[in-house]
Amino acid sequence: MKSFYKYIALVAAVSSVAFSSCKKDILDTVPNDRVSTAIFWKTETDAIYAVNAVYASLDAVNLFVLDGVTDIGHTNTTFTVEFNIENGTYDASHSRIQNEWQNGYRSVFLANEVLNNIDNITTSNTALIERLKAEARVLRAYFYIKLTGLYGDVPLVTTAINVSEGLSVERTAQAQVWSFINKELSESVNALPATYSAADKGRITKGAALALKARANLWSGNFAEAAAAAKQVMDLNVYGLTDEYEKLFTYASENSKEVILDKQFLAGTITHNAFAYMGPYSQRNSSSSFVPTKSLADLYTMKNGKDINEAGSGFDPEHPYTNRDPRMRYTMFVDGDVLPSGILFQPVPGQGGADEVGKTQYNTSTGYSLKKYIVADDLATPGASGLNFILLRYAEVLLTYAEAKIESDEIDASVYDAINAVRTRSDVGLPALSTGMTQDELRKAVRRERTVELAFEGWHLFDIRRWKTAQTVMAGKIYGITYYSNGQPVTVEVPSVSRVFDPAKHYLWPVPQKEKTLNPALGQNPGW
Repeated sequence: MKSFYKYIALVAAVSSVAFSSCKKDILDTVPNDRVSTAIFWKTETDAIYAVNAVYASLDAVNLFVLDGVTDIGHTNTTFTVEFNIENGTYDASHSRIQNEWQNGYRSVFLANEVLNNIDNITTSNTALIERLKAEARVLRAYFYIKLTGLYGDVPLVTTAINVSEGLSVERTAQAQVWSFINKELSESVNALPATYSAADKGRITKGAALALKARANLWSGNFAEAAAAAKQVMDLNVYGLTDEYEKLFTYASENSKEVILDKQFLAGTITHNAFAYMGPYSQRNSSSSFVPTKSLADLYTMKNGKDINEAGSGFDPEHPYTNRDPRMRYTMFVDGDVLPSGILFQPVPGQGGADEVGKTQYNTSTGYSLKKYIVADDLATPGASGLNFILLRYAEVLLTYAEAKIESDEIDASVYDAINAVRTRSDVGLPALSTGMTQDELRKAVRRERTVELAFEGWHLFDIRRWKTAQTVMAGKIYGITYYSNGQPVTVEVPSVSRVFDPAKHYLWPVPQKEKTLNPALGQNPGW
């Protein structure tokens, strides 16, 4: 798939709203700043390039932000715009609220352009055209999953519309949007292959469509459909858990058997700035834009599976990272870890480390720093990483299957098997859950497992919303590491920050004010 990225700029131009047919007049020439429909939508190659342009709209670094405004993350500097979301002072004019809406609908537009025009191509290779249409439909469903997850009722636009129509379109009930997403994903499966050759790695597969169907139905509360779709992915026998969680977010594990959907990058050509954006400040002045919190750190159990506050756990507050769930150190840098540059991560105040809390405004304010996607390979060029971004992986499918079965109260051995497969991965090695747990006990277990397994992969905001736990976990002070000073424990408290979450309105983002100004028919979400 990476080999196609050089064509994206070309096809983005094709998808311009300035499409027009050329007349046979000498003064009416084909524009040279975009590709006109007079010469495009003619060949199979045109169709491939057009679909590739839709892939370019997939999420990447921006996903970090969504976990960074939940209980498990913190916006590290108060002048970063997302801080207003975290402390509850944002409104419909907030730039992040606008950008997510705008980017979502730009992506939907690109997918619609493909679906509106691809049948104009004359070819005998109908299987290719049907596959490309299925890819576009699945990608469009991906964007709608995120849009409705953030805003609730949203306009369901499935065909090309003109400016006048765009200024009067109304929002569609969320239940209807979920139904559309489910239908699109279900109908696309058969036209998609289970796997691709190396040249096409990164394209939408049968498994990706089914896994997104499982995610969408879990989020919408359709648990039977979610479990069934997840089971279909499992039964494909294409995917599996990699042995080493530690290497999942490194170049070594790109296109591994665990990856179901990712956004593909190419060093030196199509890059992102995850290292510079999220890495510890000591690493070439990276900015630690969003950092893990004590809330996340405390969720990681001891290696024996016991909670750190549980009797007999063996937790030592003076050595808090010893014998913990290994995923803790695979997800975040903690005191004493070796950083990509070779120096130690030393965040404890007063000890003189380059990453000491409070040393600069860009140092971690909690004493933790994100490790996922922060790899030594990118140290020389932290603003130009070529590392692929995982958007959906097999561990999520297993946990979705388990959660959906638990919520349906259809608890059997397969539920334990799914959760335990994630917990007992080779380099994680937690003990398996014991059978005989109640539905509520299993619900708590799978939610905890999902949070620590998928931390800072971008989907926790949607989880705490659908679980209706955000009002409990989000409110109040933000805390970080606990260290010892003069023999006494001191817990870092982020100064002058107190989160606010109003359940009357914050379970949905507002419709952006700019959109409402252009189109009053959009209305507004409750409380805004």
